[in-house]
Amino acid sequence: MELRWLQDFLMVAETGNFTRAAEKRNTFQAAFSRRIKSLEAWLGFDLIDRSVYPTQLTPQGERFREHAGELLRQMLDSRVELGGKPLRRNEHIRIALPFAMATARLPHWWQAWSQERRLSCSVVVGNIHDLVTSLVSDNVDLMICYHHAQQPIHLDPDRYERVTLGTEFLRPYASEALVAKGGASLPGRASHPVPLLMYSPGVYFARLVDLILETAPIFGVRAIESDMSDVLCGMALSGRGVAWLTEGTVAASGRKRLVPIGGDKWALPLSLVAFRGRMHDGQRALNLFWSELCRHSAGHAGGGLAKGLAKGSAKTGSRPPAKRPGKLLS
Repeated sequence: MELRWLQDFLMVAETGNFTRAAEKRNTFQAAFSRRIKSLEAWLGFDLIDRSVYPTQLTPQGERFREHAGELLRQMLDSRVELGGKPLRRNEHIRIALPFAMATARLPHWWQAWSQERRLSCSVVVGNIHDLVTSLVSDNVDLMICYHHAQQPIHLDPDRYERVTLGTEFLRPYASEALVAKGGASLPGRASHPVPLLMYSPGVYFARLVDLILETAPIFGVRAIESDMSDVLCGMALSGRGVAWLTEGTVAASGRKRLVPIGGDKWALPLSLVAFRGRMHDGQRALNLFWSELCRHSAGHAGGGLAKGLAKGSAKTGSRPPAKRPGKLLS
């Protein structure tokens, strides 16, 4: 049996769809399906009920799912231990999070959360699909990400527990120079559209910006696209246009020449949330670390933790739901 067979099975069990599971595992569906069948042949029973749609697990598949993640973790632990690596599992935490959060938040968070404990961590960064895949495949112990109710992260609450670490806002920023020239005034005009620094289609933040523009449209033209906040932040600093950035990204970068524009109607509150699998409640180091996250979350209710680590962030407020008709994003 191969490790990836278990990883494939956990992914199709989580997504309930062979096509999406194959995409998230970065493989062709035909090869993906063959590996699932190989796992079934090795086990001696069917895991997937192929007589129904959408995809469902057989009763044996449901029972095996309960053990597959733990089996995968034990196999990976054995590989680490027998490979001679000095770090023991109960001293090491594996964390998955977006690149923007890893650079803007993790250094402060790790100092607060690890405190005097003898803990080390390995960090996996990627887009939201990569992060969820890492968590579901048990390649990481916990995942931290941005979250909004209208673009939720679909993880089974019976299998994954969640804690909210704080809140921050995604809002438009531009350079002081561009603002001074009048080139970053929202909502813009048809005769003078605002240059926009936008996230690439399919990126989680791109969908969040779309939510904002649905209720507060603007006259704008796409100048630059990227899937990374740091790229858009740098372009905004150089005066290339308006970029939607998190307060943490701007504050951590120390780029004081970026200023928020447009007001709260073009801003969106985001939760910063952590997930971990419930099957790992026997891991001492992870339990202690998770308890520390929960303690800090309780001590900074209402987003204090996030905002406290983003000194100099813009003042925030609630975003009104009213639409502004007559504006179009080009």
